[in-house]
Amino acid sequence: MPYESYPELSVVVPVYNEEGNVASFLTVLARQQGVRLEVVLSDGASGDRSLHIAQQMRAGLPFPLTIVEGTKGRGGQLNRGADAARAETLLFLHIDSGFDDPLALRKGLDSLNAALTAGERVAGRFALRFGFPGVIPLPYRYYGAKATLDRPGCTHGDQGFLIRRDFFAQVGPFDTSLPLMEDTFLAERVRREGRWLLLPASITTSPRRFVAEGLLPRQTLNAILMNLAHTGQLSLVRCLQESYRSQDATGKLRLGPFLEPLHRAIGDLEAGERRRLWHSTGAYVRGNAWQIPFFLDVVTGGIREAGRGGKFLYLYDRFLGRLIDNKGGDLGAALLTWLWFRLTLLAAR
Repeated sequence: MPYESYPELSVVVPVYNEEGNVASFLTVLARQQGVRLEVVLSDGASGDRSLHIAQQMRAGLPFPLTIVEGTKGRGGQLNRGADAARAETLLFLHIDSGFDDPLALRKGLDSLNAALTAGERVAGRFALRFGFPGVIPLPYRYYGAKATLDRPGCTHGDQGFLIRRDFFAQVGPFDTSLPLMEDTFLAERVRREGRWLLLPASITTSPRRFVAEGLLPRQTLNAILMNLAHTGQLSLVRCLQESYRSQDATGKLRLGPFLEPLHRAIGDLEAGERRRLWHSTGAYVRGNAWQIPFFLDVVTGGIREAGRGGKFLYLYDRFLGRLIDNKGGDLGAALLTWLWFRLTLLAAR
């Protein structure tokens, strides 16, 4: 039976107007060793030469390449790609990601298989590194370190999701109700139904969106989106969904055009619903206060092992986190967040 009949790994990649990245992405995957893989590019009606470039490269690649076409929307594209994949293990990957280690996929598969042999319900994600030449700026070192933690909200699609097909059938498919956050929703379903395994290899991802849009405005909107999703306010998430433009259309991000509609939508809620929103927001923010001591661990170089914090996070979890884990802590966090939102809104006008 030929190689194509036995892929042990299907790499599923959503594509939309990525003509500048297709060739380099496929070239990087072609350097992977010791793994029988196939690549499924799931296109969302690209208007550039993305598919043409992929088709031109197909004959020279050391793995089978399948192209699936459909409508734009990352969740739907990932689901169509998974349906077209043939292997029992799937790797959902972004096209601006890659691996420096030619054995990264082999190591990832072996680690996942070992956990599965032990009877665990797991999915794997890679340690994250942002692709800067030279020294990586502090904020990106923090985000990379945070991505190794097994805590809610720390696992995202730019790390790659390595998962067996049967487990994906239980926790999937990717959400298609919104054009964003499909990876976050799936990651938290995996966390509820099983656990996340940190694979023994790293993935390098491009900081291009942060660089193009500005790190502070992008992460401000990301934090608001994560909160709204966690509190179940999907109708309010839609006020911000246009903030996630396709990569070919990104530019400097202005907060005002997104925060103003959100502010009006919150004001239109009934008084009881508005109170519940801010109370839930306080609980969410208080539950994420650990990120401050963890940032101090990163700044001081106090992290000795990937996936763990240092002394500041330890002290927070042991003492302060327990002290504020109550209604008073939630209320205080809600008031501070409300004040922060008002000041951010004023600054954005």
